[in-house]
Amino acid sequence: MERVVLITGANSGIGLALCERLLTEDSQLRLCLACRNMQRAEAARSALLTSHSNAHVDLLQLDVGSVKSVLSAAQEVKARYNRIDFLYLNAGIMPNPQLDLNAFFKGLFSRNVVRMFATAEGILTQQDRLNSDGLQEVFATNLFGHFLLIRELEPLLSRLVWTSSSNARRSAFSMEDMQHREGRESYSSSKYASDMLSLALNRQKNSQGLFSSVICPGLVMTNLTYGILPSFFWTLIMPVMWLIRIFTNTFTLTPHNGAEALHWLFLQNPESLDPRAKYHSLTSGLGTNYTQPCQMDIDEGTSDVLYSKLLELEKEVRRKQSEENADEEICAVK
Repeated sequence: MERVVLITGANSGIGLALCERLLTEDSQLRLCLACRNMQRAEAARSALLTSHSNAHVDLLQLDVGSVKSVLSAAQEVKARYNRIDFLYLNAGIMPNPQLDLNAFFKGLFSRNVVRMFATAEGILTQQDRLNSDGLQEVFATNLFGHFLLIRELEPLLSRLVWTSSSNARRSAFSMEDMQHREGRESYSSSKYASDMLSLALNRQKNSQGLFSSVICPGLVMTNLTYGILPSFFWTLIMPVMWLIRIFTNTFTLTPHNGAEALHWLFLQNPESLDPRAKYHSLTSGLGTNYTQPCQMDIDEGTSDVLYSKLLELEKEVRRKQSEENADEEICAVK
């Protein structure tokens, strides 16, 4: 039976590398690349068909940062497919990253240099903003849009896999400021929230046959990563990073290596997985890729609270969307 795999943010980086690995694993898959930029999605599809000429690769226009786009894309998915075997929740943004250069250079010559590179803890902040739905952009793209997509497609789903981060930290998240309006670590907050949401979904939905997992790709050089520093900085420090890689397994560096845990989960029985574990893509100094679970710093009670708050927000945005649709219909009649 043909398996259907939908991947958000599939046109580049880890998402595209995952597509390549999945088609190598199973050429009979039907891949659906869900992307915001259709020109880049077409280019990604062409690249995949060059190496896998008989592959089934569909495209779906989806901006997970837009409620209207998510609802529209979900309707299209339900019209196309009668099931989604895997939904990879991979799309994410880190807008306007700001690097504390003093902290960076101080950390560069400290014993915490590996952790600094791997997590960006203490050296990286972002400047978030409101989107057209009145939601914080990072929260909407990295978490809420995916949550809304899951809610829309739930009857079709069996496996969810979130691309999280080692930058996901409890200290960056506040339940009282779920969207991270007041802080400057919106990316870390959104990724920690996705870790919690995965646990909550398992608690709520495992009995119905829906299973959720979380991965960390390690330190991967993608467009998102390169945006953190000016290009000349990367030229200077890349030799250092390749040297550090000999002594740590978290520097996966390439999208292919970073997709290791995503690919590994594709081969696993969901009932054998630990819902409290984050599955890390790791690469040895000799270049061997492997996956290793690590317990997440989350608790069930807080995860359930987050799930409830997201359900409340869902009701609110659906109401607003209905009102906007009604206004558009009135304007069309006039």
